Amino acid sequence: MTEQPSHEKQEKDEKTHESEEKAEEKQHEKQEEKSWEEKWRRDPLGAAIWAAILIWAGIALLAGNLGLLDRFKVLEELSAWSVVLAGAGVIVLGEAVIRVLVPAYRRPVVGTVIFGMILLGIGLGSTVGWQVIWPLVLIALGVIFLLGGFVRRR
Repeated sequence: MTEQPSHEKQEKDEKTHESEEKAEEKQHEKQEEKSWEEKWRRDPLGAAIWAAILIWAGIALLAGNLGLLDRFKVLEELSAWSVVLAGAGVIVLGEAVIRVLVPAYRRPVVGTVIFGMILLGIGLGSTVGWQVIWPLVLIALGVIFLLGGFVRRR
């Protein structure tokens, strides 16, 4: 008889432990949910940039499918995907400039600049050539660092 109550107690302890784990898991999920909501509230620029990239991609692909890109001599050699990537690179670089110049959105931008330059380089690589793109990458990085240095000193 003494074993049965201890066995029941052990089962009860296991059930209590499981319910505590479930409660902790729910609380953790709520905290994650709040952190994502807070992130988007604190950084509306990031959401706007990704929305702009999606809109740009849709416009460029639609223009490519309708043959509208062929009307522009500059874009004749580029595929629709090259235009999408180059435009996304320009949008991302615009985000970096905004983050450097506007104090409310200020965050580290080196990774953003590198990502934007990679997108721009892939988009324009077949037309312009990498011998032109790499010096432009260095110039853009220098300009961003220069702007960042001036803005921080104010």
